[in-house]
Amino acid sequence: MPTLTTNPFALKTEPAKPTPAKREILKNPRGGTLLLRMRFGDLLVRDKLVTEAQITEALKRQSKQGGRLGEHLIAIGAITAEQLDRFLHRMPMEPQDVASTGLDENDLLALLLKLIYTRRLQNLREYTDAIKLPYHVVVELVRRAVDRKFLYSLGSRTSDLAKEMSYEFTEEGRRWTIDALEQMRYVGPAPVTLEEFTYQVNLQKLTNELVTKERLAKALEDLSFEESFVEHTGPALNSGRAILLYGPPGNGKTSIAMRLAAVFADTIYVPYAISVEGQIIRVHDPSVHTPMNPMARAEEPAGSIMRREDYDMRWVPCKRPFVVAGGELTLEMLDLSYNESSHFYDAPLHMKALGGCFVIDDLGRQLVSPTKLLNRWIVPLESRIDYLKLHTGKSFSIPFDELVIVSTNLEPEDLMDMAFLRRLPYKIEIRAPKLPLYKKIFMDECQRQGLAMSEDEMDAIIARITEVEGLELAAFQPRFIVDQLLSTCRFLGVQPHFEPHFLDYAIDNLRVRRNSAAPAEKLGPKLCR
Repeated sequence: MPTLTTNPFALKTEPAKPTPAKREILKNPRGGTLLLRMRFGDLLVRDKLVTEAQITEALKRQSKQGGRLGEHLIAIGAITAEQLDRFLHRMPMEPQDVASTGLDENDLLALLLKLIYTRRLQNLREYTDAIKLPYHVVVELVRRAVDRKFLYSLGSRTSDLAKEMSYEFTEEGRRWTIDALEQMRYVGPAPVTLEEFTYQVNLQKLTNELVTKERLAKALEDLSFEESFVEHTGPALNSGRAILLYGPPGNGKTSIAMRLAAVFADTIYVPYAISVEGQIIRVHDPSVHTPMNPMARAEEPAGSIMRREDYDMRWVPCKRPFVVAGGELTLEMLDLSYNESSHFYDAPLHMKALGGCFVIDDLGRQLVSPTKLLNRWIVPLESRIDYLKLHTGKSFSIPFDELVIVSTNLEPEDLMDMAFLRRLPYKIEIRAPKLPLYKKIFMDECQRQGLAMSEDEMDAIIARITEVEGLELAAFQPRFIVDQLLSTCRFLGVQPHFEPHFLDYAIDNLRVRRNSAAPAEKLGPKLCR
């Protein structure tokens, strides 16, 4: 057992590498903690392996016969043993004891006491829900805290769920906890090791999902584009390699990139935090990671929560992340962010995007030069490994498994050399729509807004844009013009309609004139009569 040192965060043991192991049934002696957990069945439903009705049927069998939920799903023919095994293989395993967490006992003990102290936690159930470790592991930690005279028992009380043991700090325990907070102010769920993190990221690679033509078309169904676009984009998504979207502004590069996130449907597991060389890196970000919410089932037998496949609560089941960085992107945002006062790290953007998509929007508009920014990505794009450095100087590697999408309105060859272009194997030009497609976009927008437009009115608008204003047609223009038309009608209190001089206002706003004093007759005819 590691001995207490002046530094409660000193790493004394080597982290254990995760290895496949037989998953045992979680036997919770209290029966209450799992009420707040993501149900195993919900994850199966989310991955479309079973239906809610099948889960309900299997739960009824489980309440009568006992056993594991998965066994009953197999028995009713809802899922095959092979499918269930593959699913369980991707699920993070619960640690069986303190040693199997791969973390130093003092680190975990300090974290638990900090949680109790800062959140004023009252009993074992609250401790377990806060640190996200199994009940029996928390009991083991509390027992050691009592042995070291950091906590003392206040006895138990009977709740609706089970007997709840309550504890209070001793003076020594309070001093030790305050000292631990001074050394590191991270207060949250227990971290996982770097080895476990790497193992899990490799299990849930983006390329594990097969993107079909039908799935991609569905994700893009609210956009209009040339027929060849899907055939060009699908192979890029299945490859998991970087994509360059380029072309004139206003034709949907950002909209297309945003829709690509909907193509991927797998559930992945994101840790709240990871531990590297005794340092804590916070990974889970609610603004990036969308959790899979459990589906309520009032008919589920209350006793069934006492037997669950052992899902590790230090990992959050999420949709594949989708991170967009535009003009605000700097080189510092691609490195670990160390907080000098709190003494722990926040993961960089691309680390939060692992297993999902990372979009660099409007390349060339960032404060940092494109050359410096792109040089940061050369090694990760080629080797699929990235290197990060702690403030101590220690470097470590992480997998670089994510779909990088680079979008720009500028000429790619002006922004990057051939060495970098080679590392963007899929280059997709998003051109201005051809006339038939442009008209379709305009008609679809009018229909969406409840407006009627004649062919003559559309031809007049197109002539004004191209011949009078000298502008290229762009996919954004129909919505832009219709929105401005409706705004004018609302302001004047009239029914929305295609009034010619209202259209003149809208089309005038498509551009800024260089010489505002130019005679009106030189600007060309208006649509107004």
